[in-house]
Amino acid sequence: MIYPEGEKILRKKCTPVKRVRQEARQLAQDLVDTLNAHPEGIGLAAPQIGAQQRIVVVRLGGGSDSEQEPGPPLPLIDPKIVEAGDEKPDFDGCLSLPGLYGKTVRPHHLRITGLYSNGRAFDRVFDGFDAVVVHHELDHLDGVLFIDRISRLEDLYRVQEDEHGEPVRVPLTSLTQV
Repeated sequence: MIYPEGEKILRKKCTPVKRVRQEARQLAQDLVDTLNAHPEGIGLAAPQIGAQQRIVVVRLGGGSDSEQEPGPPLPLIDPKIVEAGDEKPDFDGCLSLPGLYGKTVRPHHLRITGLYSNGRAFDRVFDGFDAVVVHHELDHLDGVLFIDRISRLEDLYRVQEDEHGEPVRVPLTSLTQV
């Protein structure tokens, strides 16, 4: 589970970096190293490792319907959404809530501005599941967790193996019923 003791930090709004200095580059590298240590993850935000700065890392190119492995972690500093659209349902999960997944509605098209860890500005478009991943991580910077985007308790689930060893979605409501 990734979050510092006292998970309240996950609910706080992060402060902008403004200028990329050694401290921001080191935090970006810490995020990369932490995400690399958790290969099941495809994104991580600074509050998940106890920092209140607007920095995330994302692994692009994978996806819920892709056989492709996601790429290496890409740090994004002070990312801002300047355009969002094509909202539709997809799945969500989070390293801070291990084993819990849910159906959420997120944009599948984002245009983001910000800084790379070398200090260079970017203006970049993310589509499909990459947009979902980026949007999820940007939510963390504003103290929003994916469970806040769940419209019905029935949309939360865990993945377990059935009697044949195949993964199946088990609604959280069925796990809590006696």
